[in-house]
Amino acid sequence: MQNKPANAMTFRSSGLSRRRFLAQTGTATALAALTGPTWLRAASPNSRLQHACIGVGGMGWNDLNNFLQHGRTDVLAICDVDANHLAKAAEAAPKARRYRDWRELLEAEADKIDSVNLAVPDHMHYAIARSAIDRGKHVYCQKPMCHDVAEVRALTEAAKAKGVVTQLGTQLASGFGDRTTVEWLRQGRIGQVKKAYLCANRPGAVENYRLPGPRPVPGEPPPESLAWDLWLGTAPERPYAPGIYHPVKWRAWQDFGTGWSGDIGCHIFDAVWKGLKMQPPKSVRAEVQASWKDSPARRADTWPQGNLITWTFPGNDLTGGEDWTVEWADGEFYPPKHVRELYGVEDYPTESAMIIGTEGALLNGLDGTPQLLPEARFADVRRPKLEVRNHYHHFADACLGGEMCECHFAQTGPMTEAILLGTVAVRVPDTELEWDAKRLTVPNSAVADALLRRKYRAGWGMEGF
Repeated sequence: MQNKPANAMTFRSSGLSRRRFLAQTGTATALAALTGPTWLRAASPNSRLQHACIGVGGMGWNDLNNFLQHGRTDVLAICDVDANHLAKAAEAAPKARRYRDWRELLEAEADKIDSVNLAVPDHMHYAIARSAIDRGKHVYCQKPMCHDVAEVRALTEAAKAKGVVTQLGTQLASGFGDRTTVEWLRQGRIGQVKKAYLCANRPGAVENYRLPGPRPVPGEPPPESLAWDLWLGTAPERPYAPGIYHPVKWRAWQDFGTGWSGDIGCHIFDAVWKGLKMQPPKSVRAEVQASWKDSPARRADTWPQGNLITWTFPGNDLTGGEDWTVEWADGEFYPPKHVRELYGVEDYPTESAMIIGTEGALLNGLDGTPQLLPEARFADVRRPKLEVRNHYHHFADACLGGEMCECHFAQTGPMTEAILLGTVAVRVPDTELEWDAKRLTVPNSAVADALLRRKYRAGWGMEGF
């Protein structure tokens, strides 16, 4: 395909039909069963990584620049449904071929690229990542891994079966703070862990979840720069309306996003999950913002601006063997006052994890400086010496034959399932939901069980969805 101007390609003029693309993807899946991981495009430790960026606005702009800065990565192609985002990215990567349709990119670049990263709304993560993995491409995917629990399970299994390198976009996991927290937890610094309190109460953050009113009907024509039907993808068909979907507030809608806990939860959960070698939860329960719970219209369409989610996890040697709980608070909900007093109620980190053990507590804030509490008790503990690590570059290095990266899907998939199970509980509030991870089912609630997977829009279905 020739390198066309950013505004020259639209979804309607795409030469690749949905049916044709999905048929080819099915062929790729069949080939994978026959050839396994050896079907991957080989990349020796001395070669260069040939990469494509799908979604180059917002977080995708940062992703693009990090891959451009990796000394052994060539960005061959860029893709975005927004022509304005694509034009800006083309200035940073002028040699990259440009696409508006990710399916065209995967078809045209199939024999040229080794890897892709995607920074698109949550509802499109599975379709794009799975299509890339089925074609043998390494995948860096922004958090959360997928929109639905069932999608996460399917994507995790596909990645393992293909043997590709994967990385979830939880950049903080490669930082000193998270890695120190993991080490201290595995060393048992605070004794046996009995409870963890996670929170995300960043001032102003919930503004992305405050909506001007009900969904507009009938909407209005999208700007020429935006391929709206392609942006909708697997989601139900909705009329375009300015200011409430693209480029930011899509997170507030159940069709497209996963709410505040789904958005930020992977960042805050990651070090706790890895440090305590956690397994899938036994159950989950959620309390939610009263005004949202009492509004049938909002409950059917949007996410609340306040959640208190509690998971019960099975114990292990790091937790004394007994079941224990993790609480998540956001919006109008906060960790209990006695927990915040361990650090200071007034200056308690607004996005953090407080892990309570039999010998003390560990506070891991997003500032990258975890603390053991009370400080006097741990005055002699020295922080581990860790090498500087760039999350994106660690992924690229792994694709080129280096060590496994920090947040590959086999590691983060089960964690993401648990987080998204919390978003299911949000939609069925005040109910203790049992979780059968092996069978991927909520045995005591047919309503919750139905929320584990979406039905994709006609023409966008993939196997199992």
